[in-house]
Amino acid sequence: MLPKDVNILLSVVNTKLRDEYASLSDLCASLDEDEQDVKTRLGEAGWVYDGAANAFVHGARVTDR
Repeated sequence: MLPKDVNILLSVVNTKLRDEYASLSDLCASLDEDEQDVKTRLGEAGWVYDGAANAFVHGARVTDR
């Protein structure tokens, strides 16, 4: 289960993406989380998933949507 607090969620997800998973899809499948829900929760705080970086980045820095 991922944290509810968006700041902690961002930290946990980006750390797991960096250290353990090749993609957000892999992370969500492994943790039985809804990928769109994670994107929505972080998106509401201005963060978007950058597939090229395999990380959530601030919306203005996206290189690959």
